[in-house]
Amino acid sequence: MSAETLSRPDWASPDSSAKPPARPSLTRLTVVEMRKMIDTRAGFWLLVSIGLISLVAVTIQLIWGDAEARTLSGFFTTTLYPVGILLPVLGILTVTSEWSQRTALTTFTLVPERHRIVIAKFAAAALFATLSLITSLLLSALGNALGIMLRDSDSNWSLPAANLGQALLLQVLGVVMGVAFGMLLMNTPLAIVLYFMLPTVWQILTSVISAIREAAGWLDLNVTMEPLARGEVHGEDWGKLATSTLVWIVLPLVLGTLRLIRREVK
Repeated sequence: MSAETLSRPDWASPDSSAKPPARPSLTRLTVVEMRKMIDTRAGFWLLVSIGLISLVAVTIQLIWGDAEARTLSGFFTTTLYPVGILLPVLGILTVTSEWSQRTALTTFTLVPERHRIVIAKFAAAALFATLSLITSLLLSALGNALGIMLRDSDSNWSLPAANLGQALLLQVLGVVMGVAFGMLLMNTPLAIVLYFMLPTVWQILTSVISAIREAAGWLDLNVTMEPLARGEVHGEDWGKLATSTLVWIVLPLVLGTLRLIRREVK
């Protein structure tokens, strides 16, 4: 008596002609990283706070600001400083939320090439910085229009392209520094505390130790980035900005990228 050979049904047979699924593009990964920030409670309210703080800055400038500062350029410059404080925190959360929310395992399983995730995170952070700049510009235009109607301000709508470009660079550098600190430390409280504490400690040291006071003009990122808000970076200022950027942004970025790529996901 011979046993019957069971044949596999057609639907269960592997299709050798089927192509493996294509890996997601960098554009799609960037959109996913932006959605992650909006979907988390901390990221969502931080984005809302950035918009609100821009509105508050414009309102204060409109009501109590000097008459000569109630211009489009004046309103715009006023919004850059408070927003620039929060944007790096957004950059930190872009990275550290992966580990605090325990989504890193899913992220790096679906996309094993971790360097692509790193690029997507930087792109998402830079896009958020650009959106914050657009928000500041729109609110500044609204404040200027209200100033002309309600406060008899000069109808000055000039905003040089150089100012706009340097302001964008200011915000992008800030949020990229946040991403770099997030990758290097991978702990939200520690990264936020050190981000705000280290520049302050450096300023204290330069004010106390005269030997390194001259170096502060080249290594203090707060000092070298300040002219960007006013669009007044010229000549040697670019060299100072590049030097401080290498120390405070590029170095943490390289070390943080290496740590993220090599870190074991549990």
